[in-house]
Amino acid sequence: MGNQWVLRLHLIILSMFLVATKYTCLGAQNSTRSCHERERLALLEFKHSVKDDFEMLSSWVAIDCCSWKGVRCDGVTGRVVGLHLKRFGDYDYPEDMYHLEGDYDYHEDRYYLEGDKVNACLAELRHLQHLDLSGNNFQRSRIPKFFGSFKQLSYLNLSYSRFSGIIPHHIGNLSNLKVLDLRSYDITSNDMAWVSGLSSLEHLDLTYVNLSQANNVDMVFYMIPSLTYLSLRGCDLTNADLGLYHNSSKILPTIEHLDLSSNSFKGQLPHFFQNLTSLRFLDISSYNLSLAWNSVNLLNTIPSLSELHLSRCGLHNAPFSPTYLNSSAHSNIQYLDLSDNSIEGRFPSELMNTTSLKVLDLSSNSLKSSIPVMPNLLKLDVSFNMFEHIELVGIWRQCHLKELSLSYNYFGGEMIGPSSNTSECSHYALEVLGASAIAFTSSIPESIGKLNNLRVLSLGSNSFTGSIPKALDRLRSLEVLDLSHNKLTGQVPTFLGNLTKLNLSYNQFSGSIPESLRRLTGLTHLYLQSNLLTGPIPESLGRLTGLSSLCLQLNLLTGPIPVSVRQLTKLVEVDVSENSLEGEVLEAHFAKLSMLKYLDTTANHRLIINISNDWIPPFQLRHVRLSSCKIENGFPHWLQNQRMLEELVLSNASLYGLPPTWLQNMPMLNLLDLSHNKLIGSLINLPFIEYTEFLLLQDNLFNGSIPRSMCRRRRLLILNVSSNRLSGNIPDCLENLQYMRMLLLGSNGLSGVLPSSFGNINSGLTWLKLNNNNFNGQIPQNLGKLRDLNVLDLGNNEFSGNIPKWIGKKLSELRILRLHKNNFTGGIPHSLCKCSNLHILDIAHNNLTGSIPQCFGELSGMVEARDAFSYHIIYMEEFKMMDVIQVFKGSELEYKKTRYIVVNMDLSSNKLTGEIPPEITALDMLMGLNLSHNHLSGSIPDSIGNMKVLASLDFSDNQLSGTIPPSMAALNFLSSMNLSHNKLSGRIPTGKQLQTLIDPSIYAGNRDLCGAPLPNNCSNPENPPATTSKNKYKKANGLRKVWFYLDITCGFATGFWGIIGVLAFKKEWRRKLFMIAEVTRDKVYVAVAVKISKIKRRRKA
Repeated sequence: MGNQWVLRLHLIILSMFLVATKYTCLGAQNSTRSCHERERLALLEFKHSVKDDFEMLSSWVAIDCCSWKGVRCDGVTGRVVGLHLKRFGDYDYPEDMYHLEGDYDYHEDRYYLEGDKVNACLAELRHLQHLDLSGNNFQRSRIPKFFGSFKQLSYLNLSYSRFSGIIPHHIGNLSNLKVLDLRSYDITSNDMAWVSGLSSLEHLDLTYVNLSQANNVDMVFYMIPSLTYLSLRGCDLTNADLGLYHNSSKILPTIEHLDLSSNSFKGQLPHFFQNLTSLRFLDISSYNLSLAWNSVNLLNTIPSLSELHLSRCGLHNAPFSPTYLNSSAHSNIQYLDLSDNSIEGRFPSELMNTTSLKVLDLSSNSLKSSIPVMPNLLKLDVSFNMFEHIELVGIWRQCHLKELSLSYNYFGGEMIGPSSNTSECSHYALEVLGASAIAFTSSIPESIGKLNNLRVLSLGSNSFTGSIPKALDRLRSLEVLDLSHNKLTGQVPTFLGNLTKLNLSYNQFSGSIPESLRRLTGLTHLYLQSNLLTGPIPESLGRLTGLSSLCLQLNLLTGPIPVSVRQLTKLVEVDVSENSLEGEVLEAHFAKLSMLKYLDTTANHRLIINISNDWIPPFQLRHVRLSSCKIENGFPHWLQNQRMLEELVLSNASLYGLPPTWLQNMPMLNLLDLSHNKLIGSLINLPFIEYTEFLLLQDNLFNGSIPRSMCRRRRLLILNVSSNRLSGNIPDCLENLQYMRMLLLGSNGLSGVLPSSFGNINSGLTWLKLNNNNFNGQIPQNLGKLRDLNVLDLGNNEFSGNIPKWIGKKLSELRILRLHKNNFTGGIPHSLCKCSNLHILDIAHNNLTGSIPQCFGELSGMVEARDAFSYHIIYMEEFKMMDVIQVFKGSELEYKKTRYIVVNMDLSSNKLTGEIPPEITALDMLMGLNLSHNHLSGSIPDSIGNMKVLASLDFSDNQLSGTIPPSMAALNFLSSMNLSHNKLSGRIPTGKQLQTLIDPSIYAGNRDLCGAPLPNNCSNPENPPATTSKNKYKKANGLRKVWFYLDITCGFATGFWGIIGVLAFKKEWRRKLFMIAEVTRDKVYVAVAVKISKIKRRRKA
């Protein structure tokens, strides 16, 4: 009994010991140890070697580096085993980092590190198992060789980190590596043999790595035994790189995901496909299969395949047979992409037998026949085809389809509902319907309400009219409704259901914003911009607490911005621009908006931004637009803590005084617009920071010279400092501006000759405006290197010499050439005729001589109606900068933001001679022609009536003779004309438009003209004054001569004897005259003598 008790006691103690040991061990495993000092110092050195504008490493200050964000340590040893420094914000390709206006996702932050290389201090982290530097910017530096020393590394991601050069073979030393991601446009390889050392690798992604010069590319298929994921997308590979003739038994059967798309493959498919028995995903898009005679047999040997991408494979010429995709051979195919293959006409009937198919993409082809019902199909994309009738797609026959995209076909007409002949479905499974840009007209049909399972309905970019049908109320599952870019009218309806996104923008809705919107409690995006909405912004919108985007711009809204917007704590984007809002915007509006990234109140002229300069906002804005509002308290200093600002637009905002120096501390500022204010001071204090691409400072009071620091800002795309008070020379360092597209320095006091570095600026420069300054000298020949130049405006300066012949030979892309009011001499070079795209040629007010070149009739840009700049614009800001000054209809006008720019030719105020070449009348699209104030002779060309769109014509102050051509009566758009001060004769022609030109001064100085609106009528319609006999003129001229000599005689007699005769007979008058003369002489002599004496005394002093 006692022994049993002792045994039990031992068992209890042993159990307690085991339990204690277990928990002690677990505790040891979970306990954290401080990181090693050498590793901590290495991490700090790395931190100091990179530029961290987004403060990703702001937590790297504590003693224990294991607590730092992005650093992971081993719980037992304290060694750093993980470094997670991935760019913050999702991305797939590097082009996602750069985008045009309108495509920006304000809801996603993107933070990253930047450095000229990866500091070698990281080699101290010898125990690293996980290293992720993806999405950062290492400025085209090389991948460090020391990465190959991380023997324990199992995960390495360097994708899209702006590395360049050759992949170091040292990467092959990482035998424990399981994931390697090197996606990049800038990396290359000369030999892929290093992959043989990656014996544990499972995932290899070399997307867009250039392998065109690499040896042993085929080793990636048979030297990595554990590989399951392989992407060689866009690697510039050819058939030879795949080892088509190698023994296919070597190829790894473990690969499940294979991406060979976007390469240069063609002809027969590689034989190793037959050994990929585990393959589930295959993408060979852009593989030219038009000659692939073995494609059918090889595809039949991959029964495991469930997803197949054959986009851009030339399948319209492929040797297909009816058994190509039969169900027995491809029972597992669930996703099939046949997009962009130019498949024409009928729907591929071979697909009918593929019963396993769930997703079918036939977009971007040329299909036009009826689509059959495929009962098992769940998703169908036939967008960008040539269907002409919606019945061919069969919305009302596809009962089981869940997603259907048919956008960008040209159906036209009505969106027809199910007809009586159609076998209607008792139930529709459709959840997503994309039908944008297919030219629907009339109204949205009520039958749309039968699709009662719809979650997403997109009918944007059509021509729907009328109001939104009540049938939409039946779509209780609807989450996304897009009816944007139509012609819908009426009021915004009351919506029920579970809408999360509502887009009614760019329509003609009127009335007020309905209070009922407050019931859409799940709404996250509300787009009502560009309608005719009136009234105030409802206070009730403050109840939509899930709202992240609120876009109400381009309406007729009035009243104040309600303070209730402060309740929208998830708000990221607010745009109320271009309305008629008024009242004050206070701190209270933004007090709780901690997620706000985009704010636009532009063009609400009665809106007052009254925010204290001491206020510290709870948000970090990226885009701020407060133009054409009144900003109280001067420059908005509350913005100085917004370190993430990328765009700051404060134009026409009543700003004055010196701009703040803290603008230089905005590290990410991409666009700064302070134009149309009263800012003063030098440009040297403004943020020519590294990231700035758009700097718009026009129409202020800035003075001083252009600082040389501007040339260090290599990323500048648009610089506009026109209409200021700048002086001095242009710095000779412009060759550094290798991205510049628009340089606008007009209307200042700049002077001197143009620096030679102008020619070495970015050859892609499109706009150069130096007008209204004091530049002199000749146009430097280096400007001929700017071959993409669209606009060259050197008007109103003091340039001299001949107009260079190379302008026409080298600057053939010119749309506008303006040399107005300079000192150019010589003739007009015939080489200008090679600038066939010219829309504006203004060389008026110079000293040009010679005749007008006949080849001007070949300027096709003045013949064909075309958009002058649409094919050359990359950035939206370029549209806003497009303005040009022209003398048109007798007045100097500034044409701003004109897409279809005025077509004008101004050669006035020179010394041109000869006749007006008839060839010039072939310029059909010319709107203005000014040849006034020259020495032109001959007659007005009879064919001038061919210039159908001519609105302004000025031939005044020349020596033109003959009659006014009757064809001028055909100029139906002519609203301004001046033919005065010539030698024209005969009857003034009459016509519809000429009848409106009733000012007689436009014909003044032509003695022999007659007819309305001149007072002298043509006495003999059959023999007008121009054809009166010579004898009559001789008589008239003889009589004029008699009266001329008689006048001279009388004048002489009166003048001479009226004065000399009186003095000869009046002695007293003679004395008085001589006395006055002597006194005047003495006074002049004394005044001069005194003045000289004073000057001499000053010099001696």
